[in-house]
Amino acid sequence: MYIVPESAIADLVTRKDSFDAVEQVFASMSKRSAYNFPVIREAIGHAEALYGFKSGFDRDALNLGLKSGGYWPGNEAKSLTNHQSTVFLFDADTGKCRAVVGGNLLTALRTAAASSVSIAHLAPQTSRVIGMIGAGHQSAFQLRAALEQRNFEKVIGWNYHPEMLSRLEEVATEAGLPFERVELDRLGAEADVIISITSSFDPILMDAHVTGGTHIACMGTDTKGKQEVEAALVARATVFTDEVAQSISIGECQHAIAAGLISEGQINEIGAVINGTHPGRGSDDEITLFDGTGVGLQDLAVADAVVKRAVEQGIAIEVDF
Repeated sequence: MYIVPESAIADLVTRKDSFDAVEQVFASMSKRSAYNFPVIREAIGHAEALYGFKSGFDRDALNLGLKSGGYWPGNEAKSLTNHQSTVFLFDADTGKCRAVVGGNLLTALRTAAASSVSIAHLAPQTSRVIGMIGAGHQSAFQLRAALEQRNFEKVIGWNYHPEMLSRLEEVATEAGLPFERVELDRLGAEADVIISITSSFDPILMDAHVTGGTHIACMGTDTKGKQEVEAALVARATVFTDEVAQSISIGECQHAIAAGLISEGQINEIGAVINGTHPGRGSDDEITLFDGTGVGLQDLAVADAVVKRAVEQGIAIEVDF
């Protein structure tokens, strides 16, 4: 069995690696050659933490395993990442554990890759302004990945705590782009692409905020009760997701479904766009929305790429287990 510690991950995987792995997984899911098992995600009643398991099997890549972890909101005060997780990979032929991989950076990379894949396949080709809602730890990963998908000329952002927007300004400056802090009405009106990456349980981006052709990637809603955008906005958009079952149970679509504003049949798989069985965006004036709930297969795919490279480079720790 191989162990790849968290400290080694940054040197073993690139944003391109993550993008390719996640895009392949979404395509395999849509072909029904890969599937996720039911998610377990619960408030444990200690440290205000959310903890759970995401798992699945990809027959194309023979990736079998799970990610165990969750969200500890008090970790930042302890100089730790709020999201803590570990990925376990198993041999699909024997069931033996073949690798244990640090999952913190991988979670940020695979989440950013998912929104990046949605932008690559659904955002207007003429997109020039990207709007960011949320400025927590994962927001910088989101923005760096997104900027590679279109010829953006400006970054605008909003956060409950405006002082945290300096994180996004630094990323924009790295990319040679101007950054501006704006209110939500301006963000919705001016941004061609919007990424929301928060842990909110109340809608932030409202239907009235968004005008014109826009692609929205909702990346923070992954638990029952969470919500980043108004249900009416979901209903107005052409909706895509990583997995429909998660979208309606723990994703952004849960609220529009509960309100009777959309039906399950109106939610499309991003993998179908990748495979060419769905046309994707119909016009530049359309609002498309990607409900990125985060599936276990994403974690397994990126972890597998890391393990292969770690073994090639002699970095993986091999133990008899």
